[in-house]
Amino acid sequence: MQEISTKPYLVRALFEWCNDSGYTPYLTVTVGEAVQVPLEYVREGQIVLNISPLATNRLVIGNEFLEFQARFGGVARDVRVPMEAIAAIYARETGSGMAFEAASAATTAGTAAPAPQPAPAPPAVPGPQVLAPVTVLRSVPPAAAEEGPEQPPPGPGPGGERPRLTRVK
Repeated sequence: MQEISTKPYLVRALFEWCNDSGYTPYLTVTVGEAVQVPLEYVREGQIVLNISPLATNRLVIGNEFLEFQARFGGVARDVRVPMEAIAAIYARETGSGMAFEAASAATTAGTAAPAPQPAPAPPAVPGPQVLAPVTVLRSVPPAAAEEGPEQPPPGPGPGGERPRLTRVK
């Protein structure tokens, strides 16, 4: 008996978590022949899809495919993505979510990949990985940034400025 993949269950769970938290669920999809998406929006072999209830119609997250209808450039289009082609699901606002092992070209093309030979030892980190948030903020007092790290930052109060947050890219 073939083992059932955990991927569709994780995708459904993270989709619900995003919705319950008020976040917008986004999918990153590796595009192959079996993936039905508007090809004009594919960049470098991938497409990012907003799968929120406000952006989709008739969304079904099944065990084999994720399917829905959405508007692209004002035109309603059907989207069908095999589970193997989903590279990540995450919240747009925080970047929190999961990335999955990349699907091989054979599985995203719709042909069955040859059965892998059993490995002598399991991989060190199998399965999905948690994505880290992209934006990093740190406090940088204006005077300390100009004078160098030896000077203690001025504190709030008479003669000192309050630290401010600066976005670091």
